[in-house]
Amino acid sequence: MIELIEVRKAFNQGKHNEFWALDGINLCIEAHRVTALCGPSGSGKTTLLTLIGCLARPTSGRARFKGEDISGLPERFLTQLRRRSFGFVFQQFNLIRGLSAEENIMLPAAPSGLPQHVVRARAAMLLDRLRLAHRRTARVEWLSGGEQQRVAIARALINDPEVLIADEPTANLDTTLAREFLAILESFASEGRTVILSSHDPLVIQSAAVHRVINMRDGRIVANYHDA
Repeated sequence: MIELIEVRKAFNQGKHNEFWALDGINLCIEAHRVTALCGPSGSGKTTLLTLIGCLARPTSGRARFKGEDISGLPERFLTQLRRRSFGFVFQQFNLIRGLSAEENIMLPAAPSGLPQHVVRARAAMLLDRLRLAHRRTARVEWLSGGEQQRVAIARALINDPEVLIADEPTANLDTTLAREFLAILESFASEGRTVILSSHDPLVIQSAAVHRVINMRDGRIVANYHDA
């Protein structure tokens, strides 16, 4: 579904502090499965997620999505692809304080042009599925950490994306909430979504919900484990 070919990514290229975050990544990510990127801080996990999710472009190499080379797409087409096909759950959730759970969830659908009542109905369905219906009108800063994460997940799903990307999703959760999150991920894969996440949490890496673990270090893939 997603293919990276000899992908390299540099920051501050040509300057004294030039840094290559990714160095020769070759990777195929299968659809409808949960793939975890693991490795120490600075290994390139987050940078790789941003490239996979069309939030950044490689400095060199090619990226393909469903067989189409997207590396050279104009920004407007890349933005449309990102909105249509990808949902993002960020490590700090990036929810907007002062807005309700429902309003945060509905925000990414604003550029879609869908009628507001359709988006609101979709948000209500997601709130119900994630056991947040009773918190619909609550401001996000009033929610617990687990509730905020579920709002972030619902927000990522509002445009019905094929691919869900999560960066260190359990970093701010206790063990119980982390297990709950993994159960949610497993349900998404079973219904046909592709899930890609980064983590250094053994609870995530060793979970039965994860089908494949890709170990990274210094911008390279150093190990690649599939389930049976």
